[in-house]
Amino acid sequence: MADNGLTCSLKASYKDFTLDAQFSVQAGELACIIGPSGCGKSTTLQLIAGLFAQEGGSLLLNGQDIGQKPVHQRHIAMVFQDYALFPHMNVEQNIAYPLKIRKLSRAKRKERVARLLSLVALEGYQKRRSQELSGGERQRVALARALASDPQLLLLDEPLSALDAKLRKHLREEIRRIHDETGITTVYVTHDQEEALSIADRIIVMHAGRVMQEGKGEDIYHNPASLFVATFMGEGTTLPYSLIPKTLVNPGASDPFVFKPMEGKHTIFFRPEHVLVQDDKNLPLAEYLPHLSFKQAEVQSCEFQGDHYRLACSWEGHTILCHSSYRPRTPMVTLGVRINRIREYVDGESIAKRLLSPVGE
Repeated sequence: MADNGLTCSLKASYKDFTLDAQFSVQAGELACIIGPSGCGKSTTLQLIAGLFAQEGGSLLLNGQDIGQKPVHQRHIAMVFQDYALFPHMNVEQNIAYPLKIRKLSRAKRKERVARLLSLVALEGYQKRRSQELSGGERQRVALARALASDPQLLLLDEPLSALDAKLRKHLREEIRRIHDETGITTVYVTHDQEEALSIADRIIVMHAGRVMQEGKGEDIYHNPASLFVATFMGEGTTLPYSLIPKTLVNPGASDPFVFKPMEGKHTIFFRPEHVLVQDDKNLPLAEYLPHLSFKQAEVQSCEFQGDHYRLACSWEGHTILCHSSYRPRTPMVTLGVRINRIREYVDGESIAKRLLSPVGE
């Protein structure tokens, strides 16, 4: 167990919901908690802050047990979805509020506010009222106010959810920059997969009050531990394992291979960017490694998404999602996906890759 950072083992029960979550965040990390609505991510944040009482488990911050401490003794700051600025105060007064509580002198408060406004790129906004600010500006002021108290841990509860897509992207970059400049351990709740993947050092995926997987974004996206994590953290295609015998192509293989399904619901999963598309029936699929080939797949939809086309293709009653650099010229295409790009799941849980098994194993 690390001495620095946050180590959580949280247990709490509610009328129609039970939370039992264990995870850790290293000192200086920006961790994102992500999951569907009702999974417990905001509840987890409020348990850490002390706004809700935990019924069991432990909560350690930098080696200190804070689980039973009151809110004001936890050295934690929180930014809410609606920013919760004081409407009767201007920007300077909002940011200086926690400094005033700590009885800092007026001169030191003014100096600290100026530094924080520079950090959040709002120099000169001291006298503005919250009603005069845009949503993005209010979010920055709320962040500056949270940082004013020099917290050991910063909690952000979907701080960008009320903003438009372009502004969200800009401000998430700003949050990452501010985090890197301050080095404060941060836990950030979001429902946006792209947001989590783009800014987090660590991602914690939750479902039904449990942590399903935690780790670096690249590991979670490419090596999801369960079918739930695979489908929640991005698009993909799930197919029965039983389709492999009729689709497996193993060019140049000298050893015969056999199909070995496992007991339970055995499925395969792959991402759309790993699917090769061929729209010329007179040409072979340009793939020379072991792969699955789906011939005569019908293009059901084709959406232009800037850097690629997103295709939904129908093959023998199954929908296969894929990305293509060009719009297919024919309604029927051949699709291929390499064996090493495919994940296997039995009853929704990941298993070691074993798609190809030599005879005799």
